[in-house]
Amino acid sequence: MRILMFGTREDEKQAAMEWAEREGIEVTFNEGPLTMDTVHLVKGYDAVSTSQTAKFDDDIYEAVARLGIKQLAQRSAGYDMFNLEKATEHNIIVSNVPSYSPNAIAEFAVTSAMNIIRNTEKIQRKMRMHDFTWNKSIISKEMRSMKVAIIGTGRIGRITGQILNGFGAEIIGYDLLPDETLTSFMTYVDTLEEAVSQADLISIHMPLTKENAHMFNKSLFEKMKDGVYIVNTARGGIVDTQALLDALNSGKVTAAALDTYEFEADYFPKDYREKSIEDKVLLELIEREDVQVTQHIAFYTETAVMNLVEGGLNSAKEVIETGTCQNRVN
Repeated sequence: MRILMFGTREDEKQAAMEWAEREGIEVTFNEGPLTMDTVHLVKGYDAVSTSQTAKFDDDIYEAVARLGIKQLAQRSAGYDMFNLEKATEHNIIVSNVPSYSPNAIAEFAVTSAMNIIRNTEKIQRKMRMHDFTWNKSIISKEMRSMKVAIIGTGRIGRITGQILNGFGAEIIGYDLLPDETLTSFMTYVDTLEEAVSQADLISIHMPLTKENAHMFNKSLFEKMKDGVYIVNTARGGIVDTQALLDALNSGKVTAAALDTYEFEADYFPKDYREKSIEDKVLLELIEREDVQVTQHIAFYTETAVMNLVEGGLNSAKEVIETGTCQNRVN
């Protein structure tokens, strides 16, 4: 059995080699993405594992099927980069890794929330300028005085809510499928609008779908409290970035922490130190004192990387051996 891993980072290789030795399977690494220019490389392999945020070319499914590949095993929880209808049309099974380390992302969401309510970025900029004064621009709130809305109360949202409740924050939750086991620390509300209108801090934890693209738009921002804080460690496309910028400029939103950005695929995780960033909105987000932007890195812990690699490879192996897999998404 031979598996080709596309988009392989250096930090993934050790986990992949250990898995390959344990399972007695040949795993080959390719650092680039799976595209129509690289699809010929899958010839002679039994399975493919991918790790990319950019959308796949719609022709990729027919191309891999023609080369004998029956699945694409993505090493992430999100799978919005796939056209599932096209994949199914060509009998390609797409799988994800639905749970690899919810703690990693939840902890990062909490860290990001603390950073923006404690004005860490503004304070550090003042320090670098040797301005050691105290003033109203850097005075902070305390988490225990805040009402936090967790939007999406699955594995990651649940842990985020638990940690913030540990600080003493009041937690409200919104989810299409409320989990009654969480009501010991979270109070569910019936609508998204009700959740955001009550919240001092909003933390987003949901997959990107056709139905919730730009869910956080101008209309929803208008329903929020003045001075609200926003944390997004989910998917960039859930937030209309221009509407967020308008809300920041008006003071409706005090600060935002964004680990994802709706047009990130050309930039994250790539080295642009010697390149020009053409995306003016991304540049503005990076430069603002009231926005913390990170490169889709909330998941990035040793535990999560190992689980993602093994999860993707396990699904690839499962499809080869059984014709399907537990984590298929189409």
